[in-house]
Amino acid sequence: MPGISGTGAVTRSTLRQQIADALRDEVLGGRLQPGQEFTVKEIAEQYGVSATPVREALVDLSAQGLLEAVQHRGFRVHEYSLDDYREMLQARALVIDGMFQALDAGHEAFRDPGDPRTAATLAVVRRRGEEAQRAAGAGELTVLIGYDLRFWRELSALFGNPYLGDFLHRLRLQSWVCAVQYLRRLPDLRGVLWAGHTGLVDALGARDTVAARAVVAAYNAHSLGLLERLAAA
Repeated sequence: MPGISGTGAVTRSTLRQQIADALRDEVLGGRLQPGQEFTVKEIAEQYGVSATPVREALVDLSAQGLLEAVQHRGFRVHEYSLDDYREMLQARALVIDGMFQALDAGHEAFRDPGDPRTAATLAVVRRRGEEAQRAAGAGELTVLIGYDLRFWRELSALFGNPYLGDFLHRLRLQSWVCAVQYLRRLPDLRGVLWAGHTGLVDALGARDTVAARAVVAAYNAHSLGLLERLAAA
């Protein structure tokens, strides 16, 4: 696969990360389908590298919930159901609502929205949201997923709790893995995908958690409704 280097200049940990990133892109891009099985040897041969970093990368992706180990057979892409997606939305809502409660309580990251550091960080997150919205409007799902994951990662970092950010990132990654198997059924995704990222940033910048909660609720309702319609069709 492109972008993987097995030369001596690349450490094993770097190679492990490269393989994990590339495989994650294959899953999110729909090229590795839910339930599809493969072995460490097959992936190592495809990448032209040794088995050790491949095995480590596959274990990492299993820990993230993208893959699952199959005893004596290798790994397969995890299959998520709509019920799984509903539960992911519930878990995401709890985490995000906790973030908003911290904002209501005067979390230091948002103590002064006029503070140059806070304003600068929000501006970066907003630009990420603008890119996500452009990708959504153009129906570019793979591009949208990349920007969306970075948007939420950077937004959650404002609250200063790396564990919260990591947990939310994992949930969002699993949500996208579940969603792409349905979204890829549509030949044209223009105007179909949610694109309210900047509205959420603006609400948080104004410390308006009521509006922020409304944006997130609308997002969850839109995405779940869309997947339910696609599943039924």
